[in-house]
Amino acid sequence: MRTNQGLTPFLPVLAAGKGTAILSGTYIDGNVVIGENCTIGPNCFLRGNTSIGNNCHIGQAVEIKNSIIMDKAKVPHLSYVGDSVVGENSNLGAGTITANLRHDNENVKSEVKGELIDTGRRKFGAIIADDVHTGINTTIYPGRKLWPGVGTGPGEIIDKDKKA
Repeated sequence: MRTNQGLTPFLPVLAAGKGTAILSGTYIDGNVVIGENCTIGPNCFLRGNTSIGNNCHIGQAVEIKNSIIMDKAKVPHLSYVGDSVVGENSNLGAGTITANLRHDNENVKSEVKGELIDTGRRKFGAIIADDVHTGINTTIYPGRKLWPGVGTGPGEIIDKDKKA
């Protein structure tokens, strides 16, 4: 059994709603809550403190860490979502990556009213709003935001916030 800083036992929690299917090869480590009527896997990794809404699809070879996935969102295959929020009815194309750590290990900065503000967090991924659709192999820098209804092209690199 793992321990939390060697002091007390750490017991992961998994809660899955009615009608949710967790397919073979799925590995869950942490406090994970999954809503109703979801399909999880096969062969995905859910870890940390993660919440997945209702009617979501988290598919083949996807890793989700410390993130919130809202209702009807889809992360169907070959993607990484770390320390992020994915809005309702969004779809992440194959190979979409939310980077959550700067190369220089400094705190992540995020744009607010045109100015980059220190989030106070060493790890912070992306905020992806409702109805966002990313093209395959989209890479999103730490602390970036994709506003409602935004789409990205295949291979696009998001190094600044993107509005519709």
